[in-house]
Amino acid sequence: MRILLIGREGQLAWELRRTLACLGEVIAIDRGSRPWSIDLSDPDSIRTAVRGLRPKLIVNAAAYTGVDIAEKEEALAAMINGVAPGILAEIAVELNAGLIHYSTDYVFSGEASEPYEEENETAPLGVYGRTKRQGEVAIEQVGIPHL
Repeated sequence: MRILLIGREGQLAWELRRTLACLGEVIAIDRGSRPWSIDLSDPDSIRTAVRGLRPKLIVNAAAYTGVDIAEKEEALAAMINGVAPGILAEIAVELNAGLIHYSTDYVFSGEASEPYEEENETAPLGVYGRTKRQGEVAIEQVGIPHL
């Protein structure tokens, strides 16, 4: 099985490269990788890379993770964290591929006394959490089964 791992140089992707290897061919890409690259701030780049590689599973481990900087670069954070996951979901449907997308606990308020569960109500306090929540919603709206 061909697995596309987005976010090649991140901490999460670094570990996932080893973990996913037993499932098939793992192609890890990011903005600077070659011969294939992907720029999550550019919808055309997303479509070109994913359609060109034709994976059976898309794993999005990339994000705009600068929590404090996101407050000043909201449009960029919104594109990478909020819009790009929806585009990935649309292409996954087109390719009949699975989608695994990593989010964050920043989609919650941080005020709970118990650990959060997926079913808990979201209440992000900052741009980073809001944009990550936008990405979750974008995937849900496409209607693809996802993790």
